[in-house]
Amino acid sequence: MGCAAWSLTVWARAYCDAGYDAGGRFELNFLLPLVVGCEALVGLVAWAIGRRLVVRAPTTVRVSLPTLLVVVATVSSAWWLFATRGTLNGYPGDSGLCPVSNVPPQWPEWIPT
Repeated sequence: MGCAAWSLTVWARAYCDAGYDAGGRFELNFLLPLVVGCEALVGLVAWAIGRRLVVRAPTTVRVSLPTLLVVVATVSSAWWLFATRGTLNGYPGDSGLCPVSNVPPQWPEWIPT
């Protein structure tokens, strides 16, 4: 999930040409190991909390709750990264393909950024 979040962030910046200059590329390359490590840590913590919550639960709950917590936690943190670092609101983009919010037009409107 960390690699997916990072590549989505890089794609949005490159498509809108907002913050994709030399300094932006350095920031994104610096963030790659941090994002992957943090996503792994978030997933492990969510899994551990889920396992702790379902010690005496039936088998289906014991399997599904930790999995659900891991998915929700990792997707939420990936979404946060895209919303804060991938769409630089107000940053002057040069591509002319995106509005001032720097959200690519392909991004679904029902998912807020």
